[in-house]
Amino acid sequence: MAINPNEDTEFNDALRKHGILPPREATPPSPSPPPSPTFDDLLDGFSPSELREIGDDVQDDDAERYIVEYRQRLLAQMKAEEKRGRFGTILPISREDYTREVTEASSANEPGDDKGLGTGVVCFLYKDGIPRSDRAFVHVRALAAKHPRTKFASIVGDKCIPNLPDTRVPMFIVYRKGEIVTQITSWGADRERKQEGKLSLIYAPPRLNFEQSSRLFS
Repeated sequence: MAINPNEDTEFNDALRKHGILPPREATPPSPSPPPSPTFDDLLDGFSPSELREIGDDVQDDDAERYIVEYRQRLLAQMKAEEKRGRFGTILPISREDYTREVTEASSANEPGDDKGLGTGVVCFLYKDGIPRSDRAFVHVRALAAKHPRTKFASIVGDKCIPNLPDTRVPMFIVYRKGEIVTQITSWGADRERKQEGKLSLIYAPPRLNFEQSSRLFS
């Protein structure tokens, strides 16, 4: 009579006890089912107007009440973000404006900032007529509009730093809390650049290591 060593029988258990059959392999546990989405997960991504329509269509009073509260929280968050987005354009400055509009401005905290992180300020040094500098200006305008919580200022390179060589522009000097976070020169001189730089670094605290700083505007 053939013996199936994989069967769960008393006879096989006795054979295993005496070492005749190898121990049975442990049955792998069944994978846990994915967690059910929360109500917030289901509502995430809808605009306030869409949430209002959903709330009007819901028949359950508790669900309708939750949707109304969620919509109110979303509107409050959007209003707070709008208040923080104080900039959105490039501010042309002179050398006399630099301390006030760049260094001191980077020490000002955003509205509602309880951590005292200051403001990210990017000073863009350029010179008209240099192709890579002209191309960089296009990117910087787009970045300023995309990141209205960061202040962007522009100044002609040798008006900011006397006798600054043309080979050093375009140049970026990034400040936070009155300190220089990073400095990048000759951006785009080695290769064509894209505007999708590591702008998240601008929002970080001022102490960044060299590797992080070098990835800005990569």
